[in-house]
Amino acid sequence: MIWLTWRQFRGSAAMMAAVLLALAAALALTGPDLASRYSTGLAACTLDGTCERFYDRFFDQYHLPFVAAGLVVLLLPALVGLFWGAPLVTRELEAGTHLLVWNQSVTRGRWLAVKLGLVGVTAMAAAGVCGLAVTWWSAPLDRSAVPELAQMAPLVFGARGIAPMGYAAFAFVLGVTVGMLLRRTLPAMALTLAVFVAIQLAVPLLVRPHLMPPVTGTFEISEANTSGIGVRGDTGSASIMLKASVPGHAGAWNLSNDLLDPSGRVITGVDERGPVRVSTTSGPCAPSGGPPNMGACLAEISGLGYRQRASYQPLERFWPFQWIETGIYALLTAGLTGFCFWWLRRRLS
Repeated sequence: MIWLTWRQFRGSAAMMAAVLLALAAALALTGPDLASRYSTGLAACTLDGTCERFYDRFFDQYHLPFVAAGLVVLLLPALVGLFWGAPLVTRELEAGTHLLVWNQSVTRGRWLAVKLGLVGVTAMAAAGVCGLAVTWWSAPLDRSAVPELAQMAPLVFGARGIAPMGYAAFAFVLGVTVGMLLRRTLPAMALTLAVFVAIQLAVPLLVRPHLMPPVTGTFEISEANTSGIGVRGDTGSASIMLKASVPGHAGAWNLSNDLLDPSGRVITGVDERGPVRVSTTSGPCAPSGGPPNMGACLAEISGLGYRQRASYQPLERFWPFQWIETGIYALLTAGLTGFCFWWLRRRLS
């Protein structure tokens, strides 16, 4: 049975191996140089205090390969569900070969167990190798990325560590389950993709933020957490735009961002802008025929008592979140696997 399953699967496995080898070669050839450039640039910027500018230049230089590598890891589980999971049983049902196989000495349960075991383990191994290789390669870029693409950010988190293994196992068994229910390959592939994408969107939005209670902190207003400021001389007020970054917690995932007035009330809403009462006729926030000095103006605003309040998941929780989320997908995979065996014995004929 193992030999027969391998004969049916070896073409797909060879194609996956070729893709992984090409990716591994590209990462191995460029990774050491990437790490060396980062170390050299970081050592230089530490001496003259220009590391923020270095981070921006370094990340912009490698932005395209950074996104491309992440997309490969994110797409791999979906492709596994589409092309390995959905056709696994439906191909036999559509061709009618299941009637011959099930009348041999091999039981239905063993037939399904071998197929799920061999192909499923291969899918998990491929996703694991891909995810860990990209995690190693992108480590310098993760440390210099903008907050929206930091390591804990939803899109990046799903393309790092061991989580892709859980996604691949779930996508594969989801495809098998949908295929057994629909008994047609193309509709099963379409529905598998739709369900998997919906779950991949729901988990970062609804589940992951609450895997651990978020941390809430209050921080002074400075250039570290402000991306822009606008002063209106006619109203004596300023509007500031808060960054998604959390001062002193690089790589954190910012879940909510508010600007507080001196009394502690929230004065900014969804767009993170709010009126700040400052002197626009004198002092560092006064236009004086040109744009105000941002650093000095923000220092004055902070001195008046305005603060940023952020609710976030710190970078230190990256690996705990990886293990917890992978465990959740493992439980979902186990539940679908059990359903597949029950459906095969009771419903399929």
